[in-house]
Amino acid sequence: MTENLPRTARPLRVLAAMSGGVDSAVAAARAVEAGHDVTGVHLALSANPQSFRTGARGCCTIEDSRDARRAADVIGIPFYVWDLAERFREDVVEDFVSEYEAGRTPNPCLRCNEKIKFAALLDKALALGFDAVCTGHYATVVLNEDGTRELHRASDMAKDQSYVLGVLDEKQLAHALFPLGDTLTTKDEIRAEAEERGLAVAKKPDSHDICFIADGDTQGFLANRLGKAEGDIVDENGEKVGTHEGAFGFTIGQRKGLRIGHPAPDGKPRYVLDISPVNNTVTVGPVEALDVSALTAIRPRWCGSAAAAPGTYTAQLRAHGGETEVFAETVDGELRVTFTEPVRGVAPGQAIVLYDGTRVVGSATIATTTKAAAAAV
Repeated sequence: MTENLPRTARPLRVLAAMSGGVDSAVAAARAVEAGHDVTGVHLALSANPQSFRTGARGCCTIEDSRDARRAADVIGIPFYVWDLAERFREDVVEDFVSEYEAGRTPNPCLRCNEKIKFAALLDKALALGFDAVCTGHYATVVLNEDGTRELHRASDMAKDQSYVLGVLDEKQLAHALFPLGDTLTTKDEIRAEAEERGLAVAKKPDSHDICFIADGDTQGFLANRLGKAEGDIVDENGEKVGTHEGAFGFTIGQRKGLRIGHPAPDGKPRYVLDISPVNNTVTVGPVEALDVSALTAIRPRWCGSAAAAPGTYTAQLRAHGGETEVFAETVDGELRVTFTEPVRGVAPGQAIVLYDGTRVVGSATIATTTKAAAAAV
């Protein structure tokens, strides 16, 4: 049975993480309607939250905190603001910077769920006597007859967020509530529900991009942290075709912003194939060279009590990407994955999340990839 909004013999003490957006506000309201004893909390994650939102970016400004408080007042629940800025800086922001510096492409939202919302926040909630943490994520927790829990995709695939929750382990799932996960409604209908409940956030724009880079300029943010360092852009033969101001400003599969002075011999676009932080070199080439046939991933985390058995699964490689069929097995603590058909744009540092049908099996961080062209030789 699903356990997104369990009704138990006694009400659960639920800590609702309220970002100041519409999803978390409606989730908190639904938890109250399910009979639970709910307290709202807004996580102050920014070391400098004085600036107000510009456009629809960010999720931890003073404005967001006030929006969350107003929503809690309308719902009729206690509300607090918890300062986790230092923990967020260490576990998410610094990790983000160091990963890019090492030539990898991290997912800060996934790291935030692992280290902040379902580690630091959950640990504090349990220490204070709460039974569960509630968020506005679109995913589903299923309680099996033997007492184990599984994480599944949301009922509406268009809003599914299970990819960024693939780092949750069995203990964390036991204390997680996702009231929106089994809702077959559009985002417009969620907003309509919020309006019916009198929540002012009903028309608030969704947050996008990386919350701690409010203007969306990731390259500028990294340049400020790491400094500019001019290096070469080379083709597959090692011939210099351009320069850059820092290899950290590129990701595997990138096409725009290369600023290469002349076209490829065949006149086709070139893409980032490799990033070498050691010699500060970016290698570019044709799109076909992005094809990957296999990968190795480290630090696997399983959404259950055991590692994935060797077998065929589907895999998702980015938050808004589709599924692809793979054969996966665990060898010496690493996840080895072979793709049924080559895939493109796979970068070290990204997360791979395995699925068995709609069930999330687990997540791991991509360490190395095998190029399809090299594997075919």
